[in-house]
Amino acid sequence: MTSSSGASRRQVLAVAAAAATAPLIAGAPAEAKPKPPKTWDLTVLGTSDTHGNVYNWDYYRDAEFDDSKHNDVGVAKLATLVNQIRAERKGKATLVLDAGDTIQGTPLATYYAKQEPITSTGETHPMANAMNVLNYDAVTLGNHEFNYGLPLLATWIGQLGFPALAANAINEKTGKPAFLPYVIKEVDLGGHDAPALKVGILGLTNPGVAIWDKGNVEGKLVFADMVATAATWVPVMRERGADLVIISAHGGDSGTSSYGPELPNENPVALIAEQVPGIDAILFGHAHNEVPEKFVTNTATGAQVLTSEPSKWGQRLTRMDFTLTREKGRWKVVGKGSTMLNTNTVVEDPAVLAAVRGQHTKTVGYVNQVVAQSEVELSTVESRYKDTPILDFINHVQAEVVTAALAGTAYANLPVLSQASPFSRTAVFPAGDVRIRDVAGLYVFDNTLEAVVMTGAEVKAYLEYSAKYFVTVPVGAAVNPETISDPNVPDYNYDVISGLDYDIDISKPVGQRITRLVLPGTDTPVAADAQFVVAVNNYRRSGGGNFPGIVKTQVYNQQQEIRQLLIDWAQAKGVIRPADFSVPNWKLVREGVPVF
Repeated sequence: MTSSSGASRRQVLAVAAAAATAPLIAGAPAEAKPKPPKTWDLTVLGTSDTHGNVYNWDYYRDAEFDDSKHNDVGVAKLATLVNQIRAERKGKATLVLDAGDTIQGTPLATYYAKQEPITSTGETHPMANAMNVLNYDAVTLGNHEFNYGLPLLATWIGQLGFPALAANAINEKTGKPAFLPYVIKEVDLGGHDAPALKVGILGLTNPGVAIWDKGNVEGKLVFADMVATAATWVPVMRERGADLVIISAHGGDSGTSSYGPELPNENPVALIAEQVPGIDAILFGHAHNEVPEKFVTNTATGAQVLTSEPSKWGQRLTRMDFTLTREKGRWKVVGKGSTMLNTNTVVEDPAVLAAVRGQHTKTVGYVNQVVAQSEVELSTVESRYKDTPILDFINHVQAEVVTAALAGTAYANLPVLSQASPFSRTAVFPAGDVRIRDVAGLYVFDNTLEAVVMTGAEVKAYLEYSAKYFVTVPVGAAVNPETISDPNVPDYNYDVISGLDYDIDISKPVGQRITRLVLPGTDTPVAADAQFVVAVNNYRRSGGGNFPGIVKTQVYNQQQEIRQLLIDWAQAKGVIRPADFSVPNWKLVREGVPVF
């Protein structure tokens, strides 16, 4: 197979053998039926949101990965399925694509971005090692590819044995694509009686990068609308000979966004399929959903666009199958469909394991280092609906760091509040040895610490917005902790704040739930014009979750990773003692009566 792209006009053109003219046959019976047209087939395999998973391993538990549905994870499992399908097809055309979010999400990925960054060591990133063994045809950049800055992203892309695509990531200075927009793969469908099929693959990343990684991309990249970008490039690919067009998109299909209207739609896949003619199929990711097969009708042409999303972390593999024929000298798709394969049905591919074994082993050793002793077990199991010491631990460390940094500045006399989210429902600091993996399991995102100044009115509006996390439970109705939260609001978009005392009344409508907001240990209401410094993670401060009043100039931003600050604090103290940081300051109520 060869490829061409918007960056290179070189193409290897397959030359069809001259067809011999068949002799005329006299007296053919009138009732003879024409032979059905000959068909060929193409299989396209799709992965997405692998998030640094190579081994079927849970680094936070130091054990084989398992969940309630007995899913498995990792590129090594995906590789086994891919190799089985390649063998089953015995050399017939099979392409393998990925829809992004690859180099962030596990301690393995974090280690080679932070502890031993590939930009400093020159070592090949574990996700490049793994994916090169699997031999992808193309990968799309996801939003998390930008988490560690553009130099590390460029280094990783340079280590891949296949192209990385992102048509809508635009160089702000030149106005041109900052990455390869698309490739056209020339695919031999088998036999010598047809020319190669040209498959156009367009990559679209998520516009939310402009918010979520503002610190890494501001002034360097802008992110265009995914629908408009597809409308620009699909005709170009068709003009340059693409017989079949597939989009690999890092965005869901809900049509909604987690942020406001200031950026293009976060999850526009169904809109792309509806509005842009000339697309045969879309492999998509970002939403972490399992969508085996969904057809969307294009409103301009009536064509059925095949879409599929293969869950997350390497748990699933999308298989798209296309049937094609030749009509008037051109390829025509006459059938298509997709199925979903579960990686828990196969063993891990030994070649992928071998390629990453040393890096996996080093990461396991690192995360098992003991950082402190905990006096008691601390857990996040109830952190979503009760004030728990383990979230107080995060807020205490963040507030302490910001307070120390602002000493001697104009903000030194302002009270410091802090924001934390219950990222995990299963994180635990065991009594006794607390290891790096325990702290990493509590704070699973690679966020950095910032701080802003907010008024009392802004803090109340922020808490009201956060409180939409809870469903409304009338007075007297039974309260079930398992169903107390709105399933449309992820746990990472619910915040608790330290430094003020407050009640959340879950019997009241959204927007009227903060019924008590007072200065700590008092009954003094927080004045609307009071000023506070609020310690906050970079995701939230840059607009992630669309919280009000938080997107403003920082008074603190030293690019310190919160997870590492937690580890450093625990190592310095040697003992994790709830009395040092646990301050109960909020509760759920109904008409003033505590729910729990």
